[in-house]
Amino acid sequence: MRQISVTEHLQLHQKNIPEATGRFTSLFNELILSAKIINRAVNKAGLVDVLGDTGETNIQGEHVQKLDEYANKILIHRLQRCGVLCAMSSEEQADLIQIPRNFPKGDYFLVFDPLDGSSNIEANVSIGTIFSIYRRKHGNLESVELHDVLQKGSEQVAAGYFLYGSSTVLIFTTGDGVHGFTLDPSVGEFLLSHPDIRVPEQGKLYSVNEAYWHYWDKKTQEAVAVFKDPNSDLGQLYSLRYIGSLVSDFHRNLLYGGIFMYPADFRDPKKPHGKLRLLCEAAPLAMLAEQAGGMATDGLNPILEIEPQELHQRTPLVIGSRKDVQKVQDIFAAE
Repeated sequence: MRQISVTEHLQLHQKNIPEATGRFTSLFNELILSAKIINRAVNKAGLVDVLGDTGETNIQGEHVQKLDEYANKILIHRLQRCGVLCAMSSEEQADLIQIPRNFPKGDYFLVFDPLDGSSNIEANVSIGTIFSIYRRKHGNLESVELHDVLQKGSEQVAAGYFLYGSSTVLIFTTGDGVHGFTLDPSVGEFLLSHPDIRVPEQGKLYSVNEAYWHYWDKKTQEAVAVFKDPNSDLGQLYSLRYIGSLVSDFHRNLLYGGIFMYPADFRDPKKPHGKLRLLCEAAPLAMLAEQAGGMATDGLNPILEIEPQELHQRTPLVIGSRKDVQKVQDIFAAE
């Protein structure tokens, strides 16, 4: 069977889009090349000086890992030169990343988490790069303001992630289903390995950090308890699987079925709205979940319908198999 590369897949898809110009494919190819460079550094992490933290903290107040910083620099360096972006946003930087005046510009806006799960780097746990692509609707390309690019997740042009694990995988959607590609190191290409991914309607796994149980409100505790009750109306006892790298937990549940939760921690002053970022984490994964037949909410509201008010806005996240997420939403909605 002939194997299809990610570039071929994109070109086949764009044949059905009358307004396609090839600029999106150009952007995607730069993302792919950046991920290959990051993947090379991840694979050599124990052999060169890229482990440990830099001694600095990012806008989230988290320690910046050396590989975090490296991945962030690679993505900015390559993508600001691709000629199709008007601006970017990184989890690691407080403000919009403007495209330098002397570089060509376009109307796409890119949001990314350069290295999700970086606290697990030294334990050799799978980590990843999450990305989200929007098209700017209006305004002067030479002067991009925050209000020009803040859009609901439902307006994403594409979303996905690269997972650096036992194999290097690209999972993405452009709004026509979810497809997975695995990097073949012998040819240096991402080849189609998971066509048209569908998340099972109900899973057998739940993923949540139960150490925060005492920080949750009663509704959250009730929702999590359902998955541990063999007599619940879900009809089965679920297994707990929690890696602590969002992209890894999501990837497993996308393929096997299940639910991931990062609730609001109402009694923790650091995370009253949860820990995860709406734009660079929750929204892209929500688009993937919904395109695969799953569901994503903040407990009550669809993630893709939340209007972002700031660049690093946080949100609770309940995401995964439709029946499992619906059960949590029903508990939160009950009087």
